[in-house]
Amino acid sequence: MSIPQSGGGQIERHEQLVEYLSKGCKPKENWRIGTEHEKFGYCKDTLKSLPYDGARSIKAMLEGLRDAYGWAPVEEAGHIIGLTKDGANVSLEPGGALELSGAPLETIHETCDEVNVHLREVKDIADKIGVGFIGLGAAPIWEHKDIHQMPKGRYKLMNAYMDRVGTMGKSMMYRTCTVQVNLDFSSEADMIQKMRVAIALQPVATALFANSPFFENKVNGHKSWRSRIWRDLDADRTGTIPFVFEDGFGFERWVEYALDVPMYFVYRDGVYIDALGQSFRDFLKGELPALPGQKPTLGDWADHLTTIFPEARLKQFIEMRGADGGPWRRLCALPAFWVGLTYDQGALDAAWDLAKSWDAETRDEMRIAASVGGLQAQIGNLNMHDIAREAVAIAEAGLKARARPGAGGMVPDETNFLNALKDSIESGKTPADELLEHYHGDWGSDLTKIYGAYSY
Repeated sequence: MSIPQSGGGQIERHEQLVEYLSKGCKPKENWRIGTEHEKFGYCKDTLKSLPYDGARSIKAMLEGLRDAYGWAPVEEAGHIIGLTKDGANVSLEPGGALELSGAPLETIHETCDEVNVHLREVKDIADKIGVGFIGLGAAPIWEHKDIHQMPKGRYKLMNAYMDRVGTMGKSMMYRTCTVQVNLDFSSEADMIQKMRVAIALQPVATALFANSPFFENKVNGHKSWRSRIWRDLDADRTGTIPFVFEDGFGFERWVEYALDVPMYFVYRDGVYIDALGQSFRDFLKGELPALPGQKPTLGDWADHLTTIFPEARLKQFIEMRGADGGPWRRLCALPAFWVGLTYDQGALDAAWDLAKSWDAETRDEMRIAASVGGLQAQIGNLNMHDIAREAVAIAEAGLKARARPGAGGMVPDETNFLNALKDSIESGKTPADELLEHYHGDWGSDLTKIYGAYSY
């Protein structure tokens, strides 16, 4: 999760909230790709989750990466809680999952190189201390009691709040992993079109990347249990946000939405101050119970925007949030899919043509069906496999039109990074389907086998 912001100056005018978002507008030549991915760490001999402290721990991983590879530490209350280097950062999730938030890069070739380097560094340190990492959408075996809480004030606050607003918030925090891509826009109109495509086609990404059919050592009946968890977490800050498709949507409408999302915290002098359930509108008036008489800074606004979790999220860029964590090929395929759909205007128009007839009810049904059935999902007369086939074809055309070469010009474009998805389209099988085949076949219903077979 995000590293807290500071500074930015006090907010004096409502317009500053809109201006903050609009500053994300960039000319096309400055568009970049930021990929984030999380993975579960475990002790190789016991298969237990990693504690924060100790010889085999998240702290040991972070310190190892710091010392061996020149990452700069990020600390909170005397604890190392993250790393930064060259525009990228490594952070820890509430239950100790390790996340790379990649640097803003120009091509997927660079993104995949970044992923390779990171996973190689992680494996080097992990092997030395007897630790492994695996990319899945949900922890296959662990129960909540098996997970160690990381020493971050933000997580402590969220932990207390989750049981008040839903039934699966703690499961999301401690036992799910995702891969995301952050993408730019050129104007408000471009943002609007991309947000609509992002929300409408997010279930397609959920289906293609479904990789969490197990939970608490059982088959859970869903191809993406991670997506199921997100449906019962906190209705105030999750979902398919239907107002994005309404006339009048733009930066101002997102601001109004965000202002109505209850707050989590205010970050001051290295401390998270409890503002759970309080109103940012009151904060703007200097009437926040947590900080009476104080008004927010733009850093506070930036922090608040990170506490909103819809299927696609607007900040000074757009975050695609619908995919399960997964194996290496999928970590490169996710940005390829969305860059192909959104960074070429012809592809973006085609993607919107694919989705524009769906109403809010259909989009919600697709989200649920993708979680349960993956590519086998059927929503009325809509077949997910067919939609995914068309979406991947549009993405491929978009990447061809981008024509960004790699490997010193030997690779003409970025379409090869879609191969994992094309394999799924051809076979009709997602990673979840392959896992289930192993479970019912050569694994003999023994889920411990997943670690040896699928770890990085």
